[in-house]
Amino acid sequence: MPFRKPDDEGARPTDVTETLVAMGTTTGAMSVVWDADQAVTALYSANYRALVRLAAMLVRDLGTAEEVVQDAFVAMHGGWRRLRDPDKALSYLRQSVVNRSRSVLRHRAVVEKYAPKGLPDAPSAEAGAIGELERSAVVDALHRLPARQREALVLRYYADLSEAEIAQSMGISRGAVKSHTARGMAAMRNVLEQFT
Repeated sequence: MPFRKPDDEGARPTDVTETLVAMGTTTGAMSVVWDADQAVTALYSANYRALVRLAAMLVRDLGTAEEVVQDAFVAMHGGWRRLRDPDKALSYLRQSVVNRSRSVLRHRAVVEKYAPKGLPDAPSAEAGAIGELERSAVVDALHRLPARQREALVLRYYADLSEAEIAQSMGISRGAVKSHTARGMAAMRNVLEQFT
């Protein structure tokens, strides 16, 4: 895979073999000694930023992307002697970065899936006290109503019954239910306005 030499901005593209030969790592006329330190250093200098950009696009986090690329270089250095074709080292690195990025994303998904859920926000003590006062005021206002109005309101708003069901429960007509409900609401409104 072509890349540029680290210290020469205008250099022509070369491959790993040419770089290592230029560094003086040959032992014979055509044989090349693949020194992991020199090869990985050359690849790192030439391709680190591009590989970090690739990983960052995949994992959406620069710090994690740098770790992924560093791990890929460490793995390549450790397995350099097992690399069948050193000229394809950059391809190996890219594939390693992509695979490690996938692993990071899978790990994130598992962590998010099993992350403990936060407790819901509890109301403040003031909110609880105010709510209790409001409830007690509503209950007091409800107890001041005549029995039929109180029954109609409780069946309508507490039991959530329809007008027909309320009429049947109370043994009165639907019109009488509407009348008792309207009068009860008006009376409660007057009492609650005095409270506030």
